[in-house]
Amino acid sequence: QAQLVESGGGLVQAGGSLRLSCAASGRTFGYEIGWFRQAPGKEREFVGATTWSSEIPYYADSVRGRFAISRDKDKNTDYLQMNNLKPEDTAVYYCARSRARMPSNEVRAHDEYEYWGQGTQVTVSS
Repeated sequence: QAQLVESGGGLVQAGGSLRLSCAASGRTFGYEIGWFRQAPGKEREFVGATTWSSEIPYYADSVRGRFAISRDKDKNTDYLQMNNLKPEDTAVYYCARSRARMPSNEVRAHDEYEYWGQGTQVTVSS
């Protein structure tokens, strides 16, 4: 099992920045930690994740170049730095642990993730 807790959401003006945190515990070694978001009335959308093997982040096209994932191994915490935020980035943001251990490919589908945090609201005003 794994437990994930997100924090850091809030209200920001367009063009601003926020940093979200995802504190993970339990069985996380060898699994990918991903970030998703869900806006009202929309499906949950992949934002980015970190490969379990090389810890290299990969991103959705919609956020590449604006968002950056980093990891503090000592704290077992991942961060999602969000820059140049846009109103369309408004959503509840979640982190999650992959279902498969040591996946050989990027894990982008939400049903490939098994454990989820409670989510944190990000609102970007225009």
